[in-house]
Amino acid sequence: MAKGYLTLVLHAHLPFVRHLDRPDRLEERWLFEAITETYIPLINMFEHLAQERIPFRMTMSMTPPLVQMLKDPLLQERYLHHLDKLIELSERELDYTGSQPHYHGLALMYYRRFRESREIFAERYHCDIVQAFKEFQEAGLIEIITCAATHGFLPILNVQPRTAEAQIHVGVEAYAKAFGRQPNGIWLPECGYTAGVDEYLKDAGIKYFFTDTHGITHADPVPLYNVYAPLVCPSGVACFGRDEETSKQVWSSKEGYPGDPDYREYYKDIGWERDMEYIRPYIHPEGIRVNTGLKYWRITGSSEYKEAYRPDWAQHKAALHAGHFLDNRIRQIEYLSTVMDRKPIVVAPYDAELYGHWWYEGPMFIDFLIRKIAFDQDIVEMVTPSDYLEEYRVNQMSLPAESTWGAQGYNAYWLNDTNDWVYRHLHQAARCMNELCDKYGHVYLDEEDQWLKRALNQAARELLLAESSDWPFIMRTGTMVEYAHERVHQHLASFMQLYNDLMKGQLNTALLEKLETENNIFADMDCGKYYLEEHVPVAEDIITDARARQ
Repeated sequence: MAKGYLTLVLHAHLPFVRHLDRPDRLEERWLFEAITETYIPLINMFEHLAQERIPFRMTMSMTPPLVQMLKDPLLQERYLHHLDKLIELSERELDYTGSQPHYHGLALMYYRRFRESREIFAERYHCDIVQAFKEFQEAGLIEIITCAATHGFLPILNVQPRTAEAQIHVGVEAYAKAFGRQPNGIWLPECGYTAGVDEYLKDAGIKYFFTDTHGITHADPVPLYNVYAPLVCPSGVACFGRDEETSKQVWSSKEGYPGDPDYREYYKDIGWERDMEYIRPYIHPEGIRVNTGLKYWRITGSSEYKEAYRPDWAQHKAALHAGHFLDNRIRQIEYLSTVMDRKPIVVAPYDAELYGHWWYEGPMFIDFLIRKIAFDQDIVEMVTPSDYLEEYRVNQMSLPAESTWGAQGYNAYWLNDTNDWVYRHLHQAARCMNELCDKYGHVYLDEEDQWLKRALNQAARELLLAESSDWPFIMRTGTMVEYAHERVHQHLASFMQLYNDLMKGQLNTALLEKLETENNIFADMDCGKYYLEEHVPVAEDIITDARARQ
């Protein structure tokens, strides 16, 4: 019998980057690369493990914007075109590398992988890979949790409580619509917690969430079991804390596994190496070079010189690192089990895109880890937070500390001199949204004015999209800053147009229809549920409504 548990959590998120009139927007490649390099490899791995009847339990958050984009027919069509171009490029590379045996083998590897990706995406799941993850959840292999509606940063948005509540409730409803059940857990965007947020989670029917390590270790009162058992907030919602050791072994730029010299080099791609005339059909139409995903080199070292990638070496290292990771968990849990009166739980959360996109061998590492846990030992067992709460129904009550998993551990990454200007506009827009609902709430609830309902709902969508934490994050990183500014300005301007019209008692229906078509996220949203204080739904309402629509 196992002495303790490992909870592996993958947070899958991308901002809403659907551009109706611009099929060549570079930002849509974020989605396409994540599908090819992370989500499909994870599906492939889960399928093989299930076919071989290898037991495992994992947790994944899939945010509402990501789910919406994965299920969007326009983006599905554009992704297939993107994948077909990759297959075409890999076919050309087979000829290009014909006299270079090792590079030719790598070109063949990519050709086969892209063809397999197309078969999985188009043939097996009919372009809807959300269905794949849903099936894995229904089979009891993974637990999928939700997130705030547009990954809004709740510690700052909570200045306007109805706004923070709306982020949570819309996220829960979007999950119920996609997966046909109530989510047990939620990933707070950026692991951002502040006191009071858990009350909103309770109202939405959420049973647990995650914080960074210091959210637990600095809790009041001090936790008896550190991060190795959940706390229960005064609201009754459980809180799990990130284990620092597991984080360091993967995330650390100096000690983390992904930096090993034998792994594939992310930053060297044929999109930047081939002659322009050769590569032009496979990059941006304006001649902007981009990563294609065909990378023939390994990390090698810190210099610019890179040696050829050796898949067999990388596979060997992934197996060694999975063994090393598991050995550390065994020692960790064997010690903890001697000083705790319950089985410890080690929570290891990561961005899903780390596995496959940034760290090419990441899915292989997880696959080896799962197999080693199943066959090589009996100390560690994989569980989800729901499994743990089912086994241990009584846990210490304590109030977590305010925290995030960003640099320095608090709000500095999302509130600094690069992005602080955003929040005064978001707070003002939130006040305007409240004003609209106060003015039209009785009409919204009691009458069948569909144009009014649609206008209020679209105003709420524009506000939610402006609130995404991705925009201040991008501003802070210094990459794609112009795009982040564009998105905040665009959504706030659209919101204010709707607000001004509605406050004057008029409506530009052509503008409304245009915005509904362009920013079509949360198509079934009923903003009255979230912004009208007397009409906040309970969890049962959300799941009942979602099932009725399916």
